[in-house]
Amino acid sequence: MRKYLLGTGIIGAITSGYSLLRGADQQPFTWRVALAWLSWAITFALSLGMILDIRKASKGGTVSDDSPIAGSEYKYVRGGTKPGTKPKKSKKN
Repeated sequence: MRKYLLGTGIIGAITSGYSLLRGADQQPFTWRVALAWLSWAITFALSLGMILDIRKASKGGTVSDDSPIAGSEYKYVRGGTKPGTKPKKSKKN
């Protein structure tokens, strides 16, 4: 859960949403404010999509080709190795 909540995308979306909320009562609602809220919604949706992709990859699933982590799902699986390589053998004492 920590790797999801401490991701830079979700932290950035939360802090920008907080500053939008703080400034909402100080300015009239114009097209610029609407554009700022739309930008925040897109950023938040993309960060949630990334969280879902990481979760799917960590459970051994594949993600869609348009995902930033497509092709490197093995990095998120515990003990995952790059496709085409042999896993390392452990040394016994």
